[in-house]
Amino acid sequence: MTNITDESFHGKVLDSDIPVLVDFWAERCKPCELIAPVIEELADEYTGMVKVVKLNTEQCPNITSKYGIRIIPAILLFNYGQVVDKLVGVVPKQVISVMIKNLIEPN
Repeated sequence: MTNITDESFHGKVLDSDIPVLVDFWAERCKPCELIAPVIEELADEYTGMVKVVKLNTEQCPNITSKYGIRIIPAILLFNYGQVVDKLVGVVPKQVISVMIKNLIEPN
């Protein structure tokens, strides 16, 4: 899993040739700490199919503002440079997994 910045966001997320799940988080955010292990598990499970990156909202105010992130944790799923799905707050692993599967395994 990669940590990204305002500067690396475009190259790592918008120009990615595979879908990208962006975990917006901050230090001292207890809900962010709760969901972090789930995000790591998903990164391992979807290696090669979905890129999983983390963006610290305190260190990356430009991207945080651009995507209207006001509550964290927030998870945005990008495909071909566009947001295709979004989750806010601590959600079960299954919910995030379904969001990913709906993108990479369309019916």
